[in-house]
Amino acid sequence: MTHVPPPAEELRLIDTELWQLDARRAQLLARRAWLVAHLPSLSQPSPVPPTALPAPHGPEATAPRVQNVLLLLGGLLLTIAAVAFTLVSWGHLGIAGRSLVLGAVTVAALAAPLPLLGRGLRSTAEAVAGLALALTVLDAYALHAVALTGVDATGYAAGASAVLAAVWTGYGRVPRTSTLRLPLPAALTAAQLPLLLGAVAADAGRYGITGALLVTAACDTAVALRAPAGPVRITATVGAYGMGAWGVLGAARLSWTADGPGAGALAAVLLFFAAGTALAAAWRGRAAGHAVGLSVAVGLLAVAALGGIVHPVLPVAWLVPAHLVLGTALLAAIRAVRLPEPVRRGLVLASAAVQGLAVLWALPLPTLTLLGPAGWTARIWSGTPGGAREAVSADAPWLSQLLTAPLVLAAVAAVLALAVRATTWRPRALMGALALGWSALMAVPVVLDAPYPAVLVVELLATAALLAAGSWSRVTESGGPLPALVLALVTSVSLAFLSLPTRSATVGVLTALTVLFGAASLGQRLVIVAVPAALGYGTALACAVGTAAGWAPEHTALLVLVVPAVAALSAARATDARTALVTEVTGAAAGLLAIGLAVGDPAMLSLTLSLSAVIAAGTAVRADRRPAACAATALFALAAWVRLAAWGVTAPEAYTVPASLPALLIGALRRHRDPRVSSWVAYGPGLAATLLPSLAAAWTDAHATRPWLLGAAALLVTLVGARHQLRAPLLLGGGVLVLDALHELAPYLVQIAGFLPRWVPPALAGLLLLAVGATYERRLRDVRRVRDVLGRMS
Repeated sequence: MTHVPPPAEELRLIDTELWQLDARRAQLLARRAWLVAHLPSLSQPSPVPPTALPAPHGPEATAPRVQNVLLLLGGLLLTIAAVAFTLVSWGHLGIAGRSLVLGAVTVAALAAPLPLLGRGLRSTAEAVAGLALALTVLDAYALHAVALTGVDATGYAAGASAVLAAVWTGYGRVPRTSTLRLPLPAALTAAQLPLLLGAVAADAGRYGITGALLVTAACDTAVALRAPAGPVRITATVGAYGMGAWGVLGAARLSWTADGPGAGALAAVLLFFAAGTALAAAWRGRAAGHAVGLSVAVGLLAVAALGGIVHPVLPVAWLVPAHLVLGTALLAAIRAVRLPEPVRRGLVLASAAVQGLAVLWALPLPTLTLLGPAGWTARIWSGTPGGAREAVSADAPWLSQLLTAPLVLAAVAAVLALAVRATTWRPRALMGALALGWSALMAVPVVLDAPYPAVLVVELLATAALLAAGSWSRVTESGGPLPALVLALVTSVSLAFLSLPTRSATVGVLTALTVLFGAASLGQRLVIVAVPAALGYGTALACAVGTAAGWAPEHTALLVLVVPAVAALSAARATDARTALVTEVTGAAAGLLAIGLAVGDPAMLSLTLSLSAVIAAGTAVRADRRPAACAATALFALAAWVRLAAWGVTAPEAYTVPASLPALLIGALRRHRDPRVSSWVAYGPGLAATLLPSLAAAWTDAHATRPWLLGAAALLVTLVGARHQLRAPLLLGGGVLVLDALHELAPYLVQIAGFLPRWVPPALAGLLLLAVGATYERRLRDVRRVRDVLGRMS
């Protein structure tokens, strides 16, 4: 045992060691100083300290990796040499020599891994074993090329692959070589070929070849389920998925192209065999993810198998409903049989996939039903359609193969409503059921080719029912009123287009839609969408009524103005700010439409603008809509201008004065309430609106009446500004007065300039500069005084 000294003794030993280390360090430092003093090359410090030198690079490849690469290259080179010998040098030897060489080399290669494993050279043994397996393949080829040339190549390949698989399996099971990882995966790879090649050699046909693929996949599945984790399981799994997918695709093609129930039944047997294999793998699978995926495949294969039996005897329109029934029955079978959770989940997903594909197949029919009537916009009021199909497919081809689409949509809607009970998915399922049931209802009259009025009635009743459902729905169960409201809007738009073929239908449908959405807006749950919809359909109704009555567009505009008036009243009664805003925006859009309709007649346009201004002024009465007064003023001004233009008035004052007077009055009221408001804000717009256009007209007017009147008005404005110390009237009036005076003096100045010699203007300019320079300081003081006076004005 190790001797541990007492603490005092241990302390003495440590002190002795430290003293010896100090003495040795002093001796080394003294020797280093002597060397530095006697060797000049060492007296200079090294430019790069030792710690700054780059560290040497480590090896880029580890020893095991180098070993594996060398072994792999060596095995490949030996294999290539053996192939070259077999294919090139084979003919130079006799039968005995050939057999002796290949046999000896193969036996040696098979036996070599034994001593290598005994010496612990496992990697080398693996490389040699791979060479030995390759040599056995060459032996099989050589045997066929020399001794069995008359045997069918495909049949011989099937037998040889079976023999090689057996030999390699036995070689991998020998106790001394069982630690090698290559023989068993190689045997499993060779085992993929015997059944497939044997079926091809026996001319078993498509059914036989497909069966061989599926049986091989089943064998791979069994191996994968029994083998431990490692190369064997990986190889078996890859083989099972690969051969199984190949076989399933072949069986599905046989089922789809079967020309009778018998052929469909044979294909169904193959599909059921594949489904059974997948079910066994899912039932005994170790990973839940694989089990769910395999169970999905089981459900789809079962549906495809049963559907393939009835496929040859059913019309095209009933193929998808038949598969949908099978998918729904699969869901019922899941509930009746106790299954592991991953398997049950996968089968549920398979049933959902079948139903989803069926819905995708059926969707073109409701899409045509909803979007097809838009084609009547190019042929409005052209005549009553012959039936529902002609009504919805105005410019689109009829889809005769989708006659059973309503049944498919209704069935899936029923499944969603009845089968989904989970709390999380229940609201979504109810929303989906509502949408699918609505799609089925829209498509039923089209499938039955009902009379045109019946289609209108069905869609109108559907709109009313959806609005009622939106009013009564509970958020916790069906996602609130939004889904039903969206469907009601879509249905109403389709119905509005569907009513375009005849005049009476258009007016009647638009009236009904306006009333429906107006009634729906009485409730608080739908008001934010129902009110704009009602106003929109009311606008369309006004246009339709005016057109049906033979009115000109400008007269129809007066009828359209009823909608903005109703919108203003509705917005005033709205309790929600968003609802009020949406309502006002819709009313404004209707007002713009009315103005656009009245553009062709100036008199009616003026009246339309005036009525629009009245509506805007009524809106501005509300405290939160004061900015609407600006719109009302602008509309009034536009109405007056349009009326003046219709009367042939060209004087700008006739257009500007009616706008300036209210603006000045509003500015005076604002300054009276708030004296801090600047005169530019209060009076600037009103004064500029009249003075500036009049000034522009005065400069181009050959008569003196307008300039004299403008000068008088500008003088009055300037005096008022000076009297009340208002900057805007003073500067605007004074500026206009000066420019107007210059305009009046311009002819005389031109005459004077014509009589003066050419040297007079430069001389006058020089004298002016001298005068300004002489009194520069006083002039600056005067300018500052004027600036201060203006600054004290408001």
